[in-house]
Amino acid sequence: MANFRTHIQVASAASGLLAAGLVWAGQVSLSEGCLLWLAGSLGGILPDMDSDSSRALDIVFRLFGLLGAILALLFGRQHLSLVDTLVVGALAYGLVRYPLCWAFARFTVHRASLHSLLANAVFGLVTVVLADRLFGLEPEPAWLAGLFVFSGAGIHLLLDELYSIDLEGRRIKKSFGTALKLVEWPAPLPNLLLLALLAGSWWLTPARPELLARLLPVFHIW
Repeated sequence: MANFRTHIQVASAASGLLAAGLVWAGQVSLSEGCLLWLAGSLGGILPDMDSDSSRALDIVFRLFGLLGAILALLFGRQHLSLVDTLVVGALAYGLVRYPLCWAFARFTVHRASLHSLLANAVFGLVTVVLADRLFGLEPEPAWLAGLFVFSGAGIHLLLDELYSIDLEGRRIKKSFGTALKLVEWPAPLPNLLLLALLAGSWWLTPARPELLARLLPVFHIW
Protein backbone atom coordinates (compact mmCIF):
# COMPACT_ATOMS: atom_id res chain seq x y z
CA MET A 1 0.00 0.00 0.00
CA ALA A 2 1.32 3.43 -0.92
CA ASN A 3 2.03 5.79 1.97
CA PHE A 4 0.38 9.15 2.65
CA ARG A 5 3.12 11.19 1.01
CA THR A 6 2.98 9.17 -2.20
CA HIS A 7 -0.81 9.48 -2.42
CA ILE A 8 -0.85 13.25 -1.92
CA GLN A 9 2.11 13.87 -4.24
CA VAL A 10 0.83 11.79 -7.15
CA ALA A 11 -2.77 13.01 -6.86
CA SER A 12 -1.57 16.61 -6.55
CA ALA A 13 0.73 16.31 -9.58
CA ALA A 14 -1.90 14.64 -11.78
CA SER A 15 -4.63 17.08 -10.74
CA GLY A 16 -2.31 20.03 -11.22
CA LEU A 17 -1.41 18.97 -14.76
CA LEU A 18 -5.05 18.46 -15.74
CA ALA A 19 -6.16 21.71 -14.10
CA ALA A 20 -3.31 23.58 -15.82
CA GLY A 21 -4.41 22.08 -19.13
CA LEU A 22 -7.95 23.32 -18.60
CA VAL A 23 -6.69 26.80 -17.72
CA TRP A 24 -4.33 26.88 -20.71
CA ALA A 25 -7.15 25.84 -23.03
CA GLY A 26 -9.36 28.60 -21.67
CA GLN A 27 -11.93 26.18 -20.30
CA VAL A 28 -11.67 27.46 -16.71
CA SER A 29 -10.27 30.56 -15.02
CA LEU A 30 -7.02 30.53 -13.03
CA SER A 31 -8.89 30.65 -9.70
CA GLU A 32 -11.13 27.77 -10.80
CA GLY A 33 -8.06 25.85 -11.90
CA CYS A 34 -6.52 26.26 -8.43
CA LEU A 35 -9.77 25.06 -6.86
CA LEU A 36 -9.79 21.98 -9.11
CA TRP A 37 -6.17 21.22 -8.23
CA LEU A 38 -7.03 21.34 -4.53
CA ALA A 39 -10.11 19.16 -5.11
CA GLY A 40 -8.06 16.51 -6.89
CA SER A 41 -5.40 16.59 -4.18
CA LEU A 42 -8.05 16.13 -1.48
CA GLY A 43 -9.56 13.26 -3.44
CA GLY A 44 -6.18 11.57 -3.37
CA ILE A 45 -6.40 11.03 0.40
CA LEU A 46 -10.15 10.48 0.92
CA PRO A 47 -10.09 6.65 0.62
CA ASP A 48 -7.76 6.52 3.65
CA MET A 49 -10.33 8.22 5.90
CA ASP A 50 -11.17 4.80 7.32
CA SER A 51 -7.66 4.24 8.69
CA ASP A 52 -7.67 4.90 12.45
CA SER A 53 -4.10 6.24 12.50
CA SER A 54 -4.17 7.92 9.10
CA ARG A 55 -3.14 11.53 8.59
CA ALA A 56 -5.91 11.59 5.97
CA LEU A 57 -8.50 11.04 8.70
CA ASP A 58 -7.16 14.02 10.64
CA ILE A 59 -7.08 16.31 7.58
CA VAL A 60 -10.52 15.32 6.30
CA PHE A 61 -12.25 15.78 9.66
CA ARG A 62 -10.57 19.13 10.17
CA LEU A 63 -12.13 20.16 6.86
CA PHE A 64 -15.49 18.66 7.85
CA GLY A 65 -15.28 20.54 11.13
CA LEU A 66 -14.63 23.73 9.21
CA LEU A 67 -17.67 23.05 7.01
CA GLY A 68 -19.77 22.42 10.11
CA ALA A 69 -18.58 25.70 11.61
CA ILE A 70 -19.39 27.57 8.39
CA LEU A 71 -22.92 26.15 8.34
CA ALA A 72 -23.38 27.09 12.00
CA LEU A 73 -22.13 30.62 11.35
CA LEU A 74 -24.47 31.02 8.38
CA PHE A 75 -27.38 29.88 10.56
CA GLY A 76 -26.33 32.10 13.46
CA ARG A 77 -26.01 35.11 11.21
CA GLN A 78 -29.73 34.91 10.54
CA HIS A 79 -31.05 33.87 13.94
CA LEU A 80 -28.52 34.52 16.75
CA SER A 81 -26.43 37.25 18.29
CA LEU A 82 -22.74 37.57 17.41
CA VAL A 83 -21.53 35.94 20.64
CA ASP A 84 -24.01 33.06 20.36
CA THR A 85 -23.07 32.59 16.72
CA LEU A 86 -19.37 32.28 17.56
CA VAL A 87 -20.13 29.80 20.35
CA VAL A 88 -22.31 27.66 18.09
CA GLY A 89 -19.65 27.73 15.36
CA ALA A 90 -16.95 26.61 17.79
CA LEU A 91 -19.20 23.84 19.15
CA ALA A 92 -19.99 22.64 15.63
CA TYR A 93 -16.30 22.42 14.79
CA GLY A 94 -15.48 20.62 18.04
CA LEU A 95 -18.30 18.08 17.69
CA VAL A 96 -17.35 17.17 14.14
CA ARG A 97 -13.60 17.23 14.73
CA TYR A 98 -13.53 15.04 17.86
CA PRO A 99 -16.62 12.92 18.76
CA LEU A 100 -17.70 12.38 15.16
CA CYS A 101 -14.13 11.67 14.05
CA TRP A 102 -13.68 9.20 16.92
CA ALA A 103 -16.95 7.41 16.08
CA PHE A 104 -16.03 7.24 12.40
CA ALA A 105 -12.64 5.71 13.19
CA ARG A 106 -14.24 3.32 15.70
CA PHE A 107 -16.87 1.89 13.37
CA THR A 108 -15.06 1.78 10.03
CA VAL A 109 -12.54 -0.75 8.74
CA HIS A 110 -9.57 0.20 6.58
CA ARG A 111 -9.72 -0.87 2.94
CA ALA A 112 -13.38 -1.78 3.22
CA SER A 113 -16.41 -0.02 1.72
CA LEU A 114 -14.77 3.43 1.56
CA HIS A 115 -11.94 1.92 -0.49
CA SER A 116 -14.11 1.34 -3.58
CA LEU A 117 -15.27 3.01 -6.77
CA LEU A 118 -18.77 3.30 -5.28
CA ALA A 119 -17.39 5.37 -2.40
CA ASN A 120 -15.37 7.46 -4.88
CA ALA A 121 -18.59 8.27 -6.74
CA VAL A 122 -20.17 9.35 -3.44
CA PHE A 123 -17.15 11.55 -2.66
CA GLY A 124 -17.48 13.18 -6.07
CA LEU A 125 -21.23 13.84 -5.92
CA VAL A 126 -21.09 15.14 -2.35
CA THR A 127 -18.41 17.57 -3.53
CA VAL A 128 -20.70 18.76 -6.32
CA VAL A 129 -23.55 19.34 -3.86
CA LEU A 130 -21.35 21.19 -1.34
CA ALA A 131 -19.74 23.32 -4.06
CA ASP A 132 -23.16 24.27 -5.42
CA ARG A 133 -25.28 24.70 -2.29
CA LEU A 134 -22.74 25.74 0.35
CA PHE A 135 -20.17 27.70 -1.64
CA GLY A 136 -22.48 28.94 -4.42
CA LEU A 137 -20.37 27.81 -7.38
CA GLU A 138 -21.90 27.70 -10.83
CA PRO A 139 -22.90 24.22 -12.07
CA GLU A 140 -19.91 23.71 -14.35
CA PRO A 141 -17.12 24.38 -11.81
CA ALA A 142 -19.12 22.47 -9.19
CA TRP A 143 -19.30 19.40 -11.41
CA LEU A 144 -15.66 19.75 -12.40
CA ALA A 145 -14.68 19.86 -8.72
CA GLY A 146 -16.61 16.63 -8.17
CA LEU A 147 -14.88 15.01 -11.14
CA PHE A 148 -11.48 16.02 -9.83
CA VAL A 149 -12.26 14.57 -6.38
CA PHE A 150 -13.43 11.34 -8.04
CA SER A 151 -10.31 11.13 -10.21
CA GLY A 152 -8.01 11.89 -7.27
CA ALA A 153 -9.64 9.12 -5.23
CA GLY A 154 -9.33 6.80 -8.25
CA ILE A 155 -5.59 7.52 -8.40
CA HIS A 156 -5.40 6.55 -4.72
CA LEU A 157 -6.98 3.15 -5.39
CA LEU A 158 -4.78 2.55 -8.42
CA LEU A 159 -1.61 3.37 -6.48
CA ASP A 160 -2.55 0.95 -3.72
CA GLU A 161 -3.05 -1.81 -6.30
CA LEU A 162 0.28 -1.04 -7.97
CA TYR A 163 2.02 -1.22 -4.59
CA SER A 164 0.50 -4.66 -4.14
CA ILE A 165 2.72 -5.95 -6.93
CA ASP A 166 6.30 -6.68 -5.87
CA LEU A 167 8.24 -6.36 -9.12
CA GLU A 168 11.60 -7.12 -7.54
CA GLY A 169 10.35 -10.28 -5.89
CA ARG A 170 8.12 -11.03 -8.88
CA ARG A 171 5.14 -11.80 -6.72
CA ILE A 172 1.72 -10.42 -5.94
CA LYS A 173 1.08 -9.50 -2.32
CA LYS A 174 -1.97 -10.69 -0.40
CA SER A 175 -3.37 -7.16 -0.45
CA PHE A 176 -3.79 -7.27 -4.25
CA GLY A 177 -7.41 -6.76 -5.26
CA THR A 178 -8.47 -5.13 -1.97
CA ALA A 179 -8.06 -1.53 -3.18
CA LEU A 180 -9.36 -1.07 -6.72
CA LYS A 181 -12.82 -2.63 -6.57
CA LEU A 182 -16.34 -1.61 -7.52
CA VAL A 183 -17.82 -2.36 -4.08
CA GLU A 184 -16.75 -4.12 -0.90
CA TRP A 185 -18.28 -7.58 -0.73
CA PRO A 186 -19.84 -8.97 1.34
CA ALA A 187 -20.85 -5.75 3.08
CA PRO A 188 -24.56 -5.21 2.33
CA LEU A 189 -25.32 -2.56 4.96
CA PRO A 190 -22.38 -0.21 4.15
CA ASN A 191 -23.06 -0.62 0.45
CA LEU A 192 -26.74 0.21 0.89
CA LEU A 193 -25.77 3.31 2.88
CA LEU A 194 -23.35 4.41 0.15
CA LEU A 195 -26.01 3.81 -2.51
CA ALA A 196 -28.49 5.90 -0.51
CA LEU A 197 -25.92 8.71 -0.23
CA LEU A 198 -25.22 8.41 -3.94
CA ALA A 199 -28.90 8.67 -4.84
CA GLY A 200 -29.52 11.54 -2.42
CA SER A 201 -26.50 13.46 -3.66
CA TRP A 202 -27.51 12.91 -7.30
CA TRP A 203 -30.95 14.30 -6.52
CA LEU A 204 -29.43 17.41 -4.91
CA THR A 205 -26.90 18.14 -7.65
CA PRO A 206 -27.41 21.14 -9.94
CA ALA A 207 -28.15 20.90 -13.64
CA ARG A 208 -25.56 18.81 -15.44
CA PRO A 209 -23.78 20.86 -18.11
CA GLU A 210 -22.10 19.44 -21.19
CA LEU A 211 -18.81 18.80 -19.41
CA LEU A 212 -17.43 16.46 -22.03
CA ALA A 213 -17.73 19.13 -24.69
CA ARG A 214 -15.62 21.45 -22.52
CA LEU A 215 -13.02 18.80 -21.74
CA LEU A 216 -12.47 17.53 -25.29
CA PRO A 217 -10.24 20.46 -26.39
CA VAL A 218 -7.91 19.72 -23.49
CA PHE A 219 -7.54 16.08 -24.46
CA HIS A 220 -6.79 17.16 -28.04
CA ILE A 221 -3.88 19.20 -26.64
CA TRP A 222 -2.31 16.11 -25.11
